[in-house]
Amino acid sequence: MMEKTHQYIDYEWFTENYAEISRKHPRRFVVIKDKAVVGDAATYAEGVRLGQEKGPLGTFIVQYCDGTKELYTNYIASMNFA
Repeated sequence: MMEKTHQYIDYEWFTENYAEISRKHPRRFVVIKDKAVVGDAATYAEGVRLGQEKGPLGTFIVQYCDGTKELYTNYIASMNFA
């Protein structure tokens, strides 16, 4: 059996705690690292930049919170971090 990645573990924690996270960070992109919200931002790009202050890419996730479970998954077709 494959070992779960840090991102997968953080995503599981996010979904388990989504109601509380959404209440505390409504309509924000939250940065999650090691099963904790380490910041929030107005845009996905800002969330990624904030996450990079906490660790390299691949060590955190960025998720949008609006209180609905339909947004558990973010689909980013292209990224512009200018």
